[in-house]
Amino acid sequence: MADEPDNFVLQYLRRIDAKLDRVIEDASDLKVRMSTMEQRFAGVEMSIAGVQARIDRVEHRLDRIERRLDLVEMPVGMR
Repeated sequence: MADEPDNFVLQYLRRIDAKLDRVIEDASDLKVRMSTMEQRFAGVEMSIAGVQARIDRVEHRLDRIERRLDLVEMPVGMR
């Protein structure tokens, strides 16, 4: 009878150990997935920055065209 409580406790400890191993494995998987998401997010931010730069260049060119065609009034100091 003295062996039964030890075996009972060992069974629960083994279950806890197995569950802990699964939790550790899941946490490791989540770290990998989070790193992937961070990389993708950084890529999206870079794409948005590139689009914004292109829009800025187009805006600058459009302003220049409008000035050359006298489609906009020049400020008093720039005439």
